[in-house]
Amino acid sequence: MTAVVHTALLTGRNLRAFARMPVYLFMNLVQPMMWLLLFGALFENVVRLPGFGEAAAPSYLEFLTPGVVMMMTLFGSAWAGTAFVEDMSRGVMDRFLASPTSRGALVVSTLAYQSVLAVLQTVVVLAVAWLAGARLDGGPAGIALLLLGVVLLTSALSAMSNAVALLTGTQEALIGISQLVGLPLMFVSSAIMDTRLSPAWVGDVARFNPFEWAVVVGREALSDDRDLGALWGHVGLLAALAVVLTWLATRAFRAHQRSS
Repeated sequence: MTAVVHTALLTGRNLRAFARMPVYLFMNLVQPMMWLLLFGALFENVVRLPGFGEAAAPSYLEFLTPGVVMMMTLFGSAWAGTAFVEDMSRGVMDRFLASPTSRGALVVSTLAYQSVLAVLQTVVVLAVAWLAGARLDGGPAGIALLLLGVVLLTSALSAMSNAVALLTGTQEALIGISQLVGLPLMFVSSAIMDTRLSPAWVGDVARFNPFEWAVVVGREALSDDRDLGALWGHVGLLAALAVVLTWLATRAFRAHQRSS
């Protein structure tokens, strides 16, 4: 029960900080909007390629929308550890660790905070995609399932970012590792191109790519003919990954304390 109270209080702390600078919500939307609107228009005829019709999306914009949502989630979550780096540099983290504050609550509160931001940003992207002509045939239930995938991906990647922040303690290392991990995850997936039109090895690697799992969840969720086996199977994989990475991030506090 104590951990729940600590999580709520720490999440509130993060949300109050966000309320003082709400512009952060839109900063992470700039690049996804460029991908959505520019790539959606530039490659609108790609769906006519032989084999692409099997992707179950009548337009490239509709195919691209779930991928852009998850790309936004990927790059936003990769920066989650920044809050830990700032707390460490100001000595706030040391005061937390010297107090009875739950280590798990410190991690989970950042996951909750990042998830709130990711959900709000996703709603904006979906609204813009709809205005641009994409039709989200999954309906309200599909949007809810898409948001579930967003929350799970956010939780997994934010936990990883927190662990990196605790182990390295520097903004430079966090940025470097985030870029090193984020870009390959994005390109070795079906976010912007059906993997059946890519080299065979891309599809093989994508099967083990957590980012691809989230893209599959999003794409199936917004489809009017969902493959429930694929959808819930990938939801399960994302949930398991989020639990494991959250546990590892909590364990990383010990390494941070030993190095302090």
